[in-house]
Amino acid sequence: MANALTKQEVLKEILKAGKDPGYFTVNYCRISHPQRGLIPFQAYDYQQELLKDFNDYRFNIILKARQLGISTITAAYIAWLMLFHRDKNILVVATKLQTATNLVKKVKSIIKHLPDWMRISDIEIDNRTSFELKNGSQIKGSSTSGDAGRSEALSLLVVDEAAHVEKLADLWTALYPTLSTGGRCIALSTPNGVGNWFHQNCVEAEAGTNAFYMTTLLWDVHPDRDKAWFEKETKNMSKRQIAQELECNFNVSGETVVHPDDIQWYLERTTTPEYRTGFDRNYWIWKRHDPEKPYLIVADVARGDGKDNSAFHIFELSNMEVVAEYIGKPTPDDFADILYNVAGEYGAPMLVIENNNIGYAVLKKLSDKGYPNLYHSTKGDHQYVDPISAQWQSNAILGFTTSSKTRPLIVAKMEEFMRNRLIKINSTRLLSEMKTFIWRHGRPEAMRSYNDDLVMSFAIGCWVRDTVIVESQKNVEYSKEFISAISTSKTALSTTISGMNDHKKTAENQRNTQAVDHNEQYLALIKG
Repeated sequence: MANALTKQEVLKEILKAGKDPGYFTVNYCRISHPQRGLIPFQAYDYQQELLKDFNDYRFNIILKARQLGISTITAAYIAWLMLFHRDKNILVVATKLQTATNLVKKVKSIIKHLPDWMRISDIEIDNRTSFELKNGSQIKGSSTSGDAGRSEALSLLVVDEAAHVEKLADLWTALYPTLSTGGRCIALSTPNGVGNWFHQNCVEAEAGTNAFYMTTLLWDVHPDRDKAWFEKETKNMSKRQIAQELECNFNVSGETVVHPDDIQWYLERTTTPEYRTGFDRNYWIWKRHDPEKPYLIVADVARGDGKDNSAFHIFELSNMEVVAEYIGKPTPDDFADILYNVAGEYGAPMLVIENNNIGYAVLKKLSDKGYPNLYHSTKGDHQYVDPISAQWQSNAILGFTTSSKTRPLIVAKMEEFMRNRLIKINSTRLLSEMKTFIWRHGRPEAMRSYNDDLVMSFAIGCWVRDTVIVESQKNVEYSKEFISAISTSKTALSTTISGMNDHKKTAENQRNTQAVDHNEQYLALIKG
């Protein structure tokens, strides 16, 4: 084409391409095809629309299915921006440096394969992760762990696969000031669950409450994809993969501990609290105490750094319904008083309190107040110890210890309860926390900047209900059978001690009888 153009026509074409990134891309950009090699960029309508959006809106956020060529069209826009504008400073960030530099390489390739007369500024400095044109425009790729761009003004920030970038909220806080002189931002990604920076900003963009212009591109926006293609593509994909890679479904895409479908099922069945009370109105009550029903109270105590909350749940044990819930930031003394009063209202049921951090201060005050039914466990192996046995068992400690050993157990029990619909949840607050309670490096925990206080209180309750209480009931039944067998045996068992006038029990018999008596008492407490 260059040989057929006069100098005046070449100048006209350059001016036309410089004014319109879409014209530049369609007419002059070439890309590498895996089978066909270097080919002209045949931009689809949705890609052309994106180019217009990049130019019209300062901040763009793109929720996309995979393999739609969004990174490539972004590279074409960057090439146009660098080529036809002086001193542009572009930063591409991604979770991995390789991902960021791949985009930089696409930009470089587009510029290198332009017609000689259209390449109005050549590459002057060329490095593995960056390059600079003679007109002063430059681009650099960086992982989110680096500090690139934090001290320099940016013309354009591109965040690739933004939903998968850890600590992106912190990075955005650090980099946003560098855009203050008119810099732009393009954030693009497939979804990766809810609660992360990308999800939050997509939701806010849809609501019109932030500066981002949002575009959603599902799998079928591509003209070559139809139902047959979808069925073939998804044949060996999980539901979660389909949601993430093709359907742009935030709720199903993430690695939440509890499956999003289960969370949604419970959300559709939540009810409004009958009472919202307490000094901070954060004590929600759905059902008052029924003397005919057994209860369990489980509390998670804040660490004491002001970043998390103290929380508790009250379970009605017969159907495992959450009948009351609290979350707030009381002092340890105040939280102990709250628990003492609430437990009294529900018939003094077993009170399970996490003893980590300042939890022991809460437990100590409740013990000093004489609460009769505090949960005890053995130090080291975390086995339940009944309150009477705890008085003479040297390794018994107050409360429940959340550790690397117990945390997976209680979380697994919670997931089992919810998956099998074995519990009734009334609280939207609890379910909201579950949306951001994820598997991170193999550990179940809240997403960064979110809390899991309600989740952990709830999870401990599920585990105690299905282990401690069930096992205690079994022990009661075993003890009854044992006593019955002794009383009906024809074998005479002497309970007398030689030299004494009265029938006295040996120390061993005393302990056995005491344990049986306590089990009877304990079962009675559970049954209200």
